Amino acid sequence: MPAVDLKKRYAEDGYVIIPGLIEGEYRSNLESACERVIAKTRNGSWLHRRTVGKQFPPYGQDNPDSWGIQHLMHPDLKEPIFVQWYTSPKLLGVATELLGCSEEDLQMELLNLLINPESHDFALRWHRDDIREDATAEEELKALNIWHYGVPRTEAQRKLSSGQIPENPLDMPGAIQITLQPGETVFYNSNILHCATYKSDTRRATLHGCMGDAKGGASRARNILQHGLRWMKGEDFFQTLPNSNANRMLEKLISLSDSSEQRGAVEYSLQN
Repeated sequence: MPAVDLKKRYAEDGYVIIPGLIEGEYRSNLESACERVIAKTRNGSWLHRRTVGKQFPPYGQDNPDSWGIQHLMHPDLKEPIFVQWYTSPKLLGVATELLGCSEEDLQMELLNLLINPESHDFALRWHRDDIREDATAEEELKALNIWHYGVPRTEAQRKLSSGQIPENPLDMPGAIQITLQPGETVFYNSNILHCATYKSDTRRATLHGCMGDAKGGASRARNILQHGLRWMKGEDFFQTLPNSNANRMLEKLISLSDSSEQRGAVEYSLQN
């Protein structure tokens, strides 16, 4: 798809699907690494996870079953393929096109893995990542203007996105179900309304991450730093970075973190 059409579709729909972004050796290496971190999480040796029963951070350890794995780039996991992919030219090229920025402006943020729970079905309610469901129409519009995308919910949409787990997600007016094939990648604005279901009997391993334009400043702080990223300031992590792009992206994140700490404790975007 030509770059101009890609950006136009992203701007109009809030998401775009890119086929073949993960191919060949990258794909096989990522699949193998995913299998290893899933095993570590399920056997209890990796505790940074998204626990069944908690939709948003803090996730805690109340339930032994997991629907996600946090901090894939953490040096203690010893899986350098994740940071190599996250800072790869192909991925950064699409990100800069959609964000309308240069690689020099990109900010390192999150990379996680979404997986099927072993013994519990689980679902996320309809939500926007950094706008609470109880926001008034005026509050919602103000927040969306900060993120430069979206329109407030209609009354019908509000009724189905006020904190409840949807019985049928497609009951939501305007809902679109996206099905990805292996190797496909969806880029989406995290403040469009979205939800998800996790079936224990359906195998899943979805790389799930974000990066931002550092020119957005403090507007991204809460949504990113709530996940606990102090480890990214450590020398051990710095030593795993594969290229100058990665170094520069990390510097942007550390600057965001330092400035946020000066303003006080980071709050959580949404409530469980």
